[in-house]
Amino acid sequence: MRILSLLLVLGALASALPAQQAAQERTLSLDEALRLALPASENLGLARAAVARARGEEQRARSEFLPQLVGIASYTRTLESQFNQGGSSAPDTTARNFCERFTADPSQPTGTRIDSLESAVTCLTRFNPFAALGDLPFGRKNQYNLGLQASQLLFAGGRVRAQSRAARASREALEINLSAQEAQLTLDVTRAYYDAALAQRLLSIAEGTLALADTTLEQTRLGHEVGAVPEFDLLRAQVARDNQTATVFQREADRTVSLLRLRQLLNLPLEQPLTLTTTVEDSTLPHSATLDSLVARGSDTAVDRRAAVRQATKALTAQEQAVKVAQAERWPTVTLTSNFARLGYPDDVLPAWGDFVTDWNVALSVRVPLFTGGRIGGSIQVARANLADSQLRLTQTRERAALDTREALERRRAAEAQWRASQGTVEQAERAYVIAALRYREGISTQTELADARLLLEQARANRATAARDVQIARVRVALQEHLPLGQ
Repeated sequence: MRILSLLLVLGALASALPAQQAAQERTLSLDEALRLALPASENLGLARAAVARARGEEQRARSEFLPQLVGIASYTRTLESQFNQGGSSAPDTTARNFCERFTADPSQPTGTRIDSLESAVTCLTRFNPFAALGDLPFGRKNQYNLGLQASQLLFAGGRVRAQSRAARASREALEINLSAQEAQLTLDVTRAYYDAALAQRLLSIAEGTLALADTTLEQTRLGHEVGAVPEFDLLRAQVARDNQTATVFQREADRTVSLLRLRQLLNLPLEQPLTLTTTVEDSTLPHSATLDSLVARGSDTAVDRRAAVRQATKALTAQEQAVKVAQAERWPTVTLTSNFARLGYPDDVLPAWGDFVTDWNVALSVRVPLFTGGRIGGSIQVARANLADSQLRLTQTRERAALDTREALERRRAAEAQWRASQGTVEQAERAYVIAALRYREGISTQTELADARLLLEQARANRATAARDVQIARVRVALQEHLPLGQ
């Protein structure tokens, strides 16, 4: 029982350890978030896989420029053959027993040697006219083939070159898409981080306003108890405090959702507490080494430099080459092939090197499409339609890119203007609330005036934080504009 109790305690501790680790609070800066996002993004993984696949397609297209060499090794065991049907497969030795073996004698005259050769052949064919075919490979039980097969495409009407160029254009388009996904991820992580920081700041503002409302309520309650404040002001103070409490609850929910979104982008445990070290309000914008370098370097906002436009241009190039591929099918194809083989037909299963003979040939073939039932014409028509589609899409992409670039620049200008304007507004609202609170304590002003001043202060602080978030996102977006997809 003691051992069982010890095992149960150890099991409980082991199960509680991951939960304790997940519950440990983690501090997170914006630079660290950007570093964690790159290896954690599934979209980047898919884009890298697409690039690797395109590189393989390009390599496969280029391979037709080079000779193709194939090694061949085969063994065939003949169980039953047509050449030994209706008779014995054993070699015919009758002619050898009754016919004298022909032996050339150089000392004899030429005519005598020819007569001896003709007599030997006549004797052999009299007994078995096919005896001379006994050494051929037909019907042999064991057959070995060791060879090399080489082929080289000499002419294909430009098809191979067009396929290679189309594959290269597709690969370059996918590489542009990879850089676009990286830029999009940077913008998404920056937006998610600043959204979470803004939600935290708005929660702090709401909690500070709630504290002010509690103070006002307490002062109003004391004034009502001594008869200096009417019940109407007390009710207004209670309603204002309760409304601010609901606002705090809403801000807490917004912060939770923002942090969940940030954890999801970084592949962090959803239950792990996070403390953001980069604040949304700072005199330096943005406050990240990675983003500072991007903003300092600037971005080329020319339309033709946008990633989407460059992708559409590469797609147009690929479709132009596809038309050439379709047209090349009308041309003849010339191929040079060569087959080299060592053939062996041993009587035993395991052959000796002397049992092999050489077979080597070279062939030049020409393949001409005479009639295809309209297949080639249909392929050309489809390719030309795809080309027209790519041209129109490129025009649309250029128009959208021009509009998107102007919109990004305008949003940055407006965000920076709001950021500069909000600086003085917060200071004025804080001063106005101090005066309103003093006037209310002295009995000069009313509860309505104090509530209005508190509301203006909260709104000014929230606008300041929102403007800081907007200007940071706008600057990063413009810095990444060259690589970002359209429609951000």
